[in-house]
Amino acid sequence: MRSNIPLPCLEDYDVSAITGFLPHEVPLQRLTNPYYAQWEEIAAAVPSLLLTRRIRSVVDAKLKLLSCEYLGSKAEWRRAYSVLGFIAHAYIWSVGDSTNKLPAQIARPFLETAEKLDLPAVATYAGLCLWNYKLIFNDEESLEHLDLDNITTINTFTGSIDESWFYLVSVYFEYKGAPCIVKGLDAIQYAREGNIAKVVETLQSLAEAIDELGSVLMRMEEMCDPHVFYFKIRPYLAGWKNMESVGLKNGVYYGDEVEPRLYAGGSNAQSSLIQTLDLILNVEHFGTGDSKGHDQNAFMSEMRSYMPGAHKRFLEHLSKVNIIKEFVTENAPQNPELVLSYDACIAMLKAFRDKHIQIVTRYIILQSQKSKTMGSDTTKTIRSGLAKSTHKKEDMRGTGGTALLPFLKQCRDETGDAAAGRWGRRILTGALTSKPSRSAMLESEFEDTKIGMAGSWKDDRSNVREGHW
Repeated sequence: MRSNIPLPCLEDYDVSAITGFLPHEVPLQRLTNPYYAQWEEIAAAVPSLLLTRRIRSVVDAKLKLLSCEYLGSKAEWRRAYSVLGFIAHAYIWSVGDSTNKLPAQIARPFLETAEKLDLPAVATYAGLCLWNYKLIFNDEESLEHLDLDNITTINTFTGSIDESWFYLVSVYFEYKGAPCIVKGLDAIQYAREGNIAKVVETLQSLAEAIDELGSVLMRMEEMCDPHVFYFKIRPYLAGWKNMESVGLKNGVYYGDEVEPRLYAGGSNAQSSLIQTLDLILNVEHFGTGDSKGHDQNAFMSEMRSYMPGAHKRFLEHLSKVNIIKEFVTENAPQNPELVLSYDACIAMLKAFRDKHIQIVTRYIILQSQKSKTMGSDTTKTIRSGLAKSTHKKEDMRGTGGTALLPFLKQCRDETGDAAAGRWGRRILTGALTSKPSRSAMLESEFEDTKIGMAGSWKDDRSNVREGHW
């Protein structure tokens, strides 16, 4: 019985009631052991080394193969993983043609740190965001009162404010998501106790917390320019899966390994918070165009493989105890306020996904259209490495490309489908919409746009495809 399984204890899964999936302490800014000074120095110099086209020559000539035996605390292992991720991606996607081999001095320690943290050896959401921020003024606040105005990044590829802001909004998003995790577990506990009034109260608070996440997401526009993101930042975030069109036909060889590895790049789809909300509210997702008979777990499993091991296990535990939708449905006839509070959560989550579509449209879809009109000379001055000119229609789609908006729209619509009340379903599935909104018309215009390179990857176990960030 699901009710007999204990609810997950946050501390057992590296989750905090204060910081959510962020570490409960500020990430380590630098490996203090002088033995690892080379890693830190090269990672700090990545923007300059990319600018001067020296990253590969410096790594090949100066970086020694270092052992991980002197890494002690969990914070040190996380820091090493983050640092090596920045160096590895800079090395692969540096100016000029991409290379399909990571030298042993990067590959071996990267693989070891990844194994320790139960992550793939590639730049993930955890390495780029969760473990890559610091406080500007340590005396101004604790993590109990974290503010976006007092955090900055430790490492970036470009050294730009835009890139830092891109990561930091995600950091703050995770921080503001902590109450959602707590309230969701509280609601499940009250449901187990049969306390309808408390479930209603908690779900109302959860709806407000989810609504706040949408406001955080829209702050991306404050200091991250869409053009800079698409042409200058996004290329370095790409992994080496479905990258045939840019020279990585079989992925990347790690050191002396005889078989290449295929990994997707960093993506907000790797956020454990989004899956947590879906699980708490029992929102189900399926492959684009699939019926509910299709295996819905393939996509979730693919994304979870890019999450820290402890967070993966938290989601697995949560999936065994999430009874909210069942509780609401069983008690709906006599408790309309219970249905309304649950549907309010669904409405806020659907609204969040609407905002995500707006961001993706502005930062990726519209920018990809712009790239087709840019002259080759102009392109060369602002793009490098993976970011190559893509004027031809077939190049724009790419072998790893995917129809981005249909997938995101389906995720949003599936969220609305989870509504418990008949009226809520009519509202959230668009049955009462009299005319298409401006954003809906924009979505329709670019519905079949396919984005290659850093924009997408394909889950080989199904036809599920996900867009980047």
